[in-house]
Amino acid sequence: MGIVPLWGFQLAIAIALAFAFRLNKALVIIAANISIPPMIPLILFLSHRTGAIWMGDQAQLISFTSGITLEMVHNNFIQYVVGAVTLSIVAGIGFGLVTYILLKIFKIDAVKNRDIADKV
Repeated sequence: MGIVPLWGFQLAIAIALAFAFRLNKALVIIAANISIPPMIPLILFLSHRTGAIWMGDQAQLISFTSGITLEMVHNNFIQYVVGAVTLSIVAGIGFGLVTYILLKIFKIDAVKNRDIADKV
């Protein structure tokens, strides 16, 4: 939820989803706070780049040599929103799979250590 372009409502929506899906509320709050100030430029850039995949020939590249204008923001808004939603889904699935795999690995190690301790 920290990447979804719902600035200002990300945490509230994440907490509501945590209750709906019976998730660990503390972990959801920690994970939803990815959009801290040092990460925002990276999230914006990656969202815009990801949106370029969906836009095809209409994709626009950001020019860092000229100033940012309201017209430039308006022209790139759809590309950013589509990219941010795509990036958030991919990041959620990716980090979810990594977390699941790590929990399985450490659970196996914990079971092995408990079995060894029981034998001693």
